[in-house]
Amino acid sequence: MTYAMLKGSNVPLEATAVRAVLRWASGQGVPEVDASALLLGPDGRVRSDEDFVFYNQPRHPSGTVRLLGKKRETDGLTDAIQTDLAGIEPGVGRVLLVASADDVAFDRVRSLCILLYDASGPGGEPLAYFDIRPETGAETALICGELYRRGEGWKFRALGEGYSNGLKGLANDFGISVDDSEPSSADGAVPAARPEVSVPLPPEQPVNPQPAYGYPPMPAQQPAAVATTPPAYGYPQPASPPAYGYPQPQPTAAPAPAYGYPPTAAPAPDPDFTLPPQGPQFIGR
Repeated sequence: MTYAMLKGSNVPLEATAVRAVLRWASGQGVPEVDASALLLGPDGRVRSDEDFVFYNQPRHPSGTVRLLGKKRETDGLTDAIQTDLAGIEPGVGRVLLVASADDVAFDRVRSLCILLYDASGPGGEPLAYFDIRPETGAETALICGELYRRGEGWKFRALGEGYSNGLKGLANDFGISVDDSEPSSADGAVPAARPEVSVPLPPEQPVNPQPAYGYPPMPAQQPAAVATTPPAYGYPQPASPPAYGYPQPQPTAAPAPAYGYPPTAAPAPDPDFTLPPQGPQFIGR
C-alpha cells in the first residue's frame, strides 16, 4: 500500500532499509536537483561534518547512508539516497532528506516529489510519496522529509521546508561548518595562485656557433635537408659556395653531348707528330 503524504504527516516504517527518490520533470531551463542527507544527533545537530552526505561526500563513513546517483526515467529525472535503518548508530535520531538546486530557485523545478521504497526487498510500489510545493518559489534548498526514530522503530515525515540561502545556509543551521574564505598562511599572507598547467614544448634545435676564422664550421647534429634546384637540361649544375676559409675546387665541365648521341672521346696525341716547315707554301716559277 502506498501512502499519499501531506505536509506534516507521518507514516510508520516496517522496512529495515529504505530508498528515497527525488523526482522532477525535465525541460529547457530546468536546473539540476541534487539529493543530500544530514544525520542528526539528540540535540538536532550533526555530530561532525562527516554526518553530511552530499555530492562531494556521497557515502557516510558507517556505510548506512549513501547516494545512489542520478537517473533519467520515463517520468523525469531522479536522484536517490539509500538508508540502512537497522544499521544506523544509536546516537543518530533523525536523517534529513534534502533537495538543492545549486542556488537556483525552485519555482523553475516542475513536478518535484519524493518517493520512499523498501530497499531490502524487490522493487515494486513505493511505500509513500509526497508532492513538494515550495511556499514562495524563491527557495534554493528544501528539506523534503525526514526519517526519525519512534521507540524501537522508524517513521517518515513529509516536510517541504525551504531555505532561500541554498544548501550552505541549510547545512550551517544544523552545525556544518562551511568556510568560503581564501586560505592564508600563518603570517596572514594570501598564497600565490595555483600555476597553470601547460603542455611542454619540444626542445629547441641548437644554433650552430660562428666558426673560427680559417676553419670550416662544425656540422650540426641534425642537419636540415637542403633543397637543390635541378640543373637546366644539357647544362651542369652550378657549384655550391665554398666552405668559409677554403676555396672549393671547381670541376671541369664536360661538353654537352649532341642530343641523342653519346659524346666522342678525344683521340690521344701522336708522339711522332712534328709541325711542318714554316714559310711560304708555294714557290713562284
